[in-house]
Amino acid sequence: MRFKGRMELEHGLKQIDIAPLIDIIFQLLIFFMLTSSFIMQPGIKINLPKAVTSEVVKFEKIEIMITAENVTYLNEKVVTLKDLKLLFGQVAKRKQSVLIKADQRTSLGRVVEIWDMARETGISQINIATNQE
Repeated sequence: MRFKGRMELEHGLKQIDIAPLIDIIFQLLIFFMLTSSFIMQPGIKINLPKAVTSEVVKFEKIEIMITAENVTYLNEKVVTLKDLKLLFGQVAKRKQSVLIKADQRTSLGRVVEIWDMARETGISQINIATNQE
């Protein structure tokens, strides 16, 4: 029994058509290029503590982050406590509120120090970010 495809190959068609193979290779190439672009972007990693009684607060413009290593960031830039105190003076004049995002492994002393510094300069609205359970 002779198949049609084999007969064409024996009698007239001297080459195998590789166009479908090239199409599949290009599709695989595009697939791997797209999936490799989903790499995590660098940023500040903070695991917020959980709280049952937390409330949703509107977004604050002044955002202070404290990592597990007690490094303090102001709007994703490293800041010293002296610079932070100067900034708190300006924030108090504008009557803005401050949001503190502290990692759950951050020392409580650092959070209280920053909180106290903000209260000392006259900021009345200080919030601490948490995750709801």
